[in-house]
Amino acid sequence: MSHNHPDLAAEQSYIDHAYDCLETSRAAAWRMREMHEADLGGTFQARFERNAVDGALVKRLVELDLGDAALVFGRIDRSSGDGATALESFHIGRLAVADEDREPVVVDWRAPVAEPFYRATGRDPMGLRRRRHFAVEGRHLLGLEDELFGEGHLGVGDDEGLNHSDGLRGYSTLIASLERGRTGTLGDIVATIQAEQDEIIRSPQSGVLVVQGGPGTGKTVVALHRAAYLLYTHRFPLEDQGVLVIGPNRVFLRYIERVLPSLGEAGIDQVVLADLVPDVRIRGTDTSATARTKGLPAMSNVIDRAIRDRERALRADLVLPFRSGYVRLRAQESERIIRSVRRRHRRHNAARRQVENEVCEALAATWRDGDIDPAEVRYEVRSLLEYREALERMWPVLTPAELLHDLFGSKALLRSAIGEELPGDAVDLLYRPRSASVDEVMWTTADVALLDDAREVLGPKPGKSGRIDEADEIRTYGHIVVDEVQDLTPMELRMVTRRSLNGSVTVVGDIAQATGPLAPADWTDVLAHLPDRRVPRVIGLSVGYRIPAQIMALADRVMAAAAPGLRAPTSVRVGDAEPMVTRTDDLAAGAVAAITAMVRDIGRGNVAVVATDVRCDEISRALDAAGVPHGRAGTSGLEQDVTVVPAHVVKGLELDGVVLVEPSDIVDSGPHGLRSLYVALTRSTRRLTVVHCAELPESMQFS
Repeated sequence: MSHNHPDLAAEQSYIDHAYDCLETSRAAAWRMREMHEADLGGTFQARFERNAVDGALVKRLVELDLGDAALVFGRIDRSSGDGATALESFHIGRLAVADEDREPVVVDWRAPVAEPFYRATGRDPMGLRRRRHFAVEGRHLLGLEDELFGEGHLGVGDDEGLNHSDGLRGYSTLIASLERGRTGTLGDIVATIQAEQDEIIRSPQSGVLVVQGGPGTGKTVVALHRAAYLLYTHRFPLEDQGVLVIGPNRVFLRYIERVLPSLGEAGIDQVVLADLVPDVRIRGTDTSATARTKGLPAMSNVIDRAIRDRERALRADLVLPFRSGYVRLRAQESERIIRSVRRRHRRHNAARRQVENEVCEALAATWRDGDIDPAEVRYEVRSLLEYREALERMWPVLTPAELLHDLFGSKALLRSAIGEELPGDAVDLLYRPRSASVDEVMWTTADVALLDDAREVLGPKPGKSGRIDEADEIRTYGHIVVDEVQDLTPMELRMVTRRSLNGSVTVVGDIAQATGPLAPADWTDVLAHLPDRRVPRVIGLSVGYRIPAQIMALADRVMAAAAPGLRAPTSVRVGDAEPMVTRTDDLAAGAVAAITAMVRDIGRGNVAVVATDVRCDEISRALDAAGVPHGRAGTSGLEQDVTVVPAHVVKGLELDGVVLVEPSDIVDSGPHGLRSLYVALTRSTRRLTVVHCAELPESMQFS
């Protein structure tokens, strides 16, 4: 990286010109919006069109507001085709910018013409003669790095081994970016995307794409850039169909929340699975055995049978007063009605209207005067308690919460619904005493997928008119991104499939980091529950960009014990310090000392103490007593310089420094404890300190 390159001043001038053009575009968009705001009259159609234009203008203004993000980060020079020496140049940036004559000043990184900036190698220069990388802070150019292609220049990809001339585009720029202090939120990598990452980002939209990547390979940020790329490439219809990003927890969502807006895509839904189930609060926890049972695919059949068990014939004939006599619904006839409606309707709640119609027809047929309109019978008897109770017995209208509240609160209902589907202890694992009302149920994370499955089979409740409100239906999306997918159960994976409009899904994860209730052995276990309209693709990321080699060497030993046979990514950089392992008699005091030293050594950046939940409370109290300002990941994300992070939510985060407290506690915390330890060891980009009192796990011990 040259900080006194002869072209530095010229490129700075070009960047300034690009920002001037950007500001001109912003001013024009504001003027256009003000013109529309001033015109408030007209017909409904005119107002509708103005609102649509205004929405588009607001979106454009959001796109043009870069904040502190750099607009331009590179340039490519390629043969123009007019002669051997003629070149044409394109400056590559975060979004497309044109001058007042509509001539391009900056090319959007997602445009086809920008692809060689990320993909060209010495073996395949893709027409490039030079690729230039900018080191920038906002609009200030700090340095340049050039890669030359053609005769006499190897470019990238001709040497063996991992170094600056093999496989890594813009090595100096990349390393400078990796070594920059973390801010507590994930940043985009649009300036430093590598070839293997770009292949994933630009891969075709259709079907399921699995991205397998070990710690530090950038799989999360690659998936987010892929979402931005697909929206750019398939703006219509994806913008209307919607893009959904599903993360493992809210700490993670806060961590990634700025990536897509920084790429000009602010309208993407970013959620945890619980957000997809309305009107339910997650406040309880399950044992690992119960969570495992609730995640089994057989639970879908259990829910189907639980609903079927609520579709019941009458025990005795129903006799209702009508005018000067009576009408009757025989128990045998009620059984026929239920069988008939089951055959014709797939969703339970929508069929209630048909049940009521057939009940009234059966009642009308028993009237002594013969022919009578069933609607007259319904009008007369609908207020009778006996009539309403009969309908509720035969075909109750249910919410998912009501269904599962009743099911889990009754061992008899559980035994009937489970049948032979689940292991013998399933009834005891699923049973929980009934709450006073459905609003007081302590729903758990594992209940979310069951509630969603029930919602699909029950369908929305009909309104007073008997019609279904489409707003209550499960929304589908044109593309879905799922992070840490290896931790989802089969029932949760089916939630994802349920929301896929066309089978276009990107899932990212690492089998070696699987710590969920039903950890998969390989990707076939995951793909079995995702859309299968197209043959799925599995692409691996082999290079670890984030984690220093010294830290990865320690983590690799744990991975070898936790997931034998899986290959770890190869680190591209060597850190400036070996991991430290400190034994102490007082864990809290040892953690405080280690975090204080780490903050001093790292300077600018963010660090975390990672431990089990119980240890986190103890360490937080010790930090308070020592006067060390800090945050808790569950409430403040990573907004402070020092954060106490439970091991079960640290997955997917990256930090400048990590103090890992009592590894043996993490190993003993669950059936996949060694994998959880591997995750915790691979969060740091610069420094790692291990503080322990008990013996270290065998895989961490040095002989």
